[in-house]
Amino acid sequence: MNYTANIEKLKHSFLPVDFNLSSWETISPYFIRLSERKIENKADLEQWLSDMSELEAFISEDACWRQVRMTCDTTNKELEEAFNFFFMEIQPKIQPYADLLNRKLVDCPFTQELDQEKYFTYLRSVKKLIDLFREENIPIQAEMSVLQQQYGSVAGKMTIEQDGKEFTLQQAAKFLESEDRSIRETVYRKIAERRLEDKETLNELFSNLIAKRDQVSRNAGFSNYRDYKFAEMGRFDYTPASCFQFHEAVRLHVMPLVDDINRHQQDKLGIDTLRPWDTEAEPAGIAPLRPFTDGKDLLNKTISCLNKLDPFFGDCLQKMQELNHLDLDSRMGKAPGGYNMPLAESGAPFIFMNAASQMSDLTTMVHEAGHAIHSFLAHPLELTSFKEYPTEMAEVASMSMELFTMDHWDVFFDNEEEMKRAKRHQLERVITIFPWIATIDKFQHWIYQNPGHTLDERKENWLAILNEFSSSVINFDGLENFRSYNWQRQLHLFEVPFYYIEYGIAQLGAIGMWKQYRENPQAALENYKYALSLGGTKTLPELYKAAGIPFDFSPATINDLMIFVKNELDKG
Repeated sequence: MNYTANIEKLKHSFLPVDFNLSSWETISPYFIRLSERKIENKADLEQWLSDMSELEAFISEDACWRQVRMTCDTTNKELEEAFNFFFMEIQPKIQPYADLLNRKLVDCPFTQELDQEKYFTYLRSVKKLIDLFREENIPIQAEMSVLQQQYGSVAGKMTIEQDGKEFTLQQAAKFLESEDRSIRETVYRKIAERRLEDKETLNELFSNLIAKRDQVSRNAGFSNYRDYKFAEMGRFDYTPASCFQFHEAVRLHVMPLVDDINRHQQDKLGIDTLRPWDTEAEPAGIAPLRPFTDGKDLLNKTISCLNKLDPFFGDCLQKMQELNHLDLDSRMGKAPGGYNMPLAESGAPFIFMNAASQMSDLTTMVHEAGHAIHSFLAHPLELTSFKEYPTEMAEVASMSMELFTMDHWDVFFDNEEEMKRAKRHQLERVITIFPWIATIDKFQHWIYQNPGHTLDERKENWLAILNEFSSSVINFDGLENFRSYNWQRQLHLFEVPFYYIEYGIAQLGAIGMWKQYRENPQAALENYKYALSLGGTKTLPELYKAAGIPFDFSPATINDLMIFVKNELDKG
């Protein structure tokens, strides 16, 4: 199939061409028209769906831009107010109409005449939303949307001083690669101590969010937020029991490999005891990998790398560059983390990250590029809802790209030795990411099954779970206070609850894609593009099948894939 990055922003036919969402009064007439329109045949229904899709795309993109602008500058109160205005004044008024329109669709007799295979996942999601909707949850959910963004404001202000200069925590992380062990330890402790300064603020924020989330779930008839969230996220194809199985598989089949990697690091550095500030370091005389100089250099090199893999991939980033849909450099006042923000009307999404010239930034960039390519491929689908693909598949798109691109990282590195080091870093990360995924996911299960816990119980259970998935090779003596609040660095806990196991499921899928790529590169890339072009029109197992990989995260599968990665790692 032929795919193109030359997509155009969707044109309005239902909304005015230059429509601006300035108040509820400007948008409400369009909801009223849709709710009151008579549908007398299948053609009427399809036009109604098209108009509703246009409205959904416009509102989604408007909300996304508000979040993008606010995270790019957390110090700008006007941007924060614009974001809060949408989620406090607009979104709560949309929800009752959204429920009304969902019911109109389900109750319409002509819905049965639609292609049931094509509309299956969409209609399944609509029915789920009807089941979950409760009017009393609207104001609570609005408050939650605003509270969740406070994490970025708090974390975005975190900086430390080193060598007479101020650094964001993302920028400061480069010192953890220094060959000078005393500098690594000093900066590690400075970062940890800076996080502790806001531990009470973040504990209070999290407690507030837990209480509101628990209330939302109980209002909807669930005994806990975990079960509510599984339903809301459309996890039709696996259960909490599957997650527990994943945790156990990580403990049994991944932790021994993590210990091997850490022993290798200890031997490489020639030290008696491996401490947490040693895990990213190189031996004396070997400079840390610096694959790029700044965000502009990172982007240009990434485009070159993607062009080598598949010209369509490079075209996607080129298009985003033309539209100025990227903000890559770390700076003061910018929210932490990184994301790809789909833009439902534009098609070309927005990539946000905090690059600081580190190897991990290269990985983040190609990861987010995978997400962006997914957005491009799904954009031609006719309805906005068709483009809402499962998060597990979204992460397959991004994590596969990390592995696919490795053979073309020569654009980032000057010599073969640096390439080998970079690939080893990536393959080690493929393995070492699993324990943290299991830690965060298991912690969330405990949190929301025990919403009335005390802060001491939170700390105690966090440490128990953290220690379960911590390498026995790393010595953490004297760092218990730092480790007690280490969960606070994970923004997903605050902003997107229960969105984390997806990384584990998808990493397995990505390893499967890479294994397929090793055997037949062209076929693997075609399967990849085809599966992503389906958006959310197929079930999760069907999307995996389209990509040529099984939807399976059983202990046996995890063990097999870990053996494959370990063999690749041993090849050097």
